[in-house]
Amino acid sequence: MMDALSVVSQLRDLASEPQNREVIVQDQGCLPGLVLFLDHQNPDVLLATLQTLRYLADLPPNIPTMKNELGMMVSLENLMEREALSVDITALAQEVFNILRTPANAAPRTPEREKRQKSQFFLNSSNKKAKSVTLHIEGLDSTDQRGLCEQALLKVRGVISFTFQMASKRCTVRIRSDLPTESLASAIAATKVLSAQQVVKNEAGEEVLIPLSSSGVKVEQNSAIPDYLPEEEESPEKEVDRAISRTTAKEDSSGSWLNAAAGFLTKTFYW
Repeated sequence: MMDALSVVSQLRDLASEPQNREVIVQDQGCLPGLVLFLDHQNPDVLLATLQTLRYLADLPPNIPTMKNELGMMVSLENLMEREALSVDITALAQEVFNILRTPANAAPRTPEREKRQKSQFFLNSSNKKAKSVTLHIEGLDSTDQRGLCEQALLKVRGVISFTFQMASKRCTVRIRSDLPTESLASAIAATKVLSAQQVVKNEAGEEVLIPLSSSGVKVEQNSAIPDYLPEEEESPEKEVDRAISRTTAKEDSSGSWLNAAAGFLTKTFYW
């Protein structure tokens, strides 16, 4: 049975794949549904919705459509002013809002320009722009190990979200830019059965693994662990199949899951 959190979480995972972003924005139900979710009372739904919108806004042709979607900019402004929300939510709402309102013919960003505009993206100077890190995790062979990795990452303060690609033993983690990548490696190494290396591209465009020091790195931990991640276990084969199916959304834009999700989004006005 679909609920708001499961739908938006899976939509966020789809949006994390660049080849899916155009399809999601063009779908007649997904974008209006995401706007509705911006008024949700569950902070986990709000965060997942904003993460989805941030992924979608990474594709420049999507920006005019997203900006002109009825209620989008107003809902983002309301989130920025809404009290009792976490810093992650308000900062991400501010970031998405500024991306969407930037003119299409704006001058390319330079380091100096980025430095001048940084205050526009966050509510206070102590917050930094989020970044994504891809990790190759040795030992990530089953759902048990994935669960250990999830618990380790959830404890690290500054981790915003993460998704797994079990087939390639990888995890893409969205974190605050002031969080050292070594903190992730240290938290993962603390499981005693997993170790992490960072995946980067060299000058030739080839992927290479960079060792990360996990010793002597202080990891600031969250005092409470959110409960928004799915707890049901899946077989490794099923997880691999799901990861592969997500990457084919562009080729099959009428896929059953996307249609079902769009239907849920457009029909759900009250929670």
